[in-house]
Amino acid sequence: MAEPASSSKRPAARGAVTVLLTVAIIGTLLVPIYARSTPKLGPLPFFYWYQLVWVPGVGLLCWICYLLLKTRPVSRHGGGERR
Repeated sequence: MAEPASSSKRPAARGAVTVLLTVAIIGTLLVPIYARSTPKLGPLPFFYWYQLVWVPGVGLLCWICYLLLKTRPVSRHGGGERR
């Protein structure tokens, strides 16, 4: 089973994950950014479609963070596959 990477081994990945998740949090929690009704996208005011765009966006950011933090299991053998 893969063990989580320690913070000393992958500081760049942890920093990138921190930035990506911070963008997702700020983009959705700072209400003054999107507390208006114009521009409209069809019948939807800006407030609604802005939030709806963030749903798959945050999912994508979380997936990227998962890929950045995923570790590979360490092989006990020098190289090849198990028999």
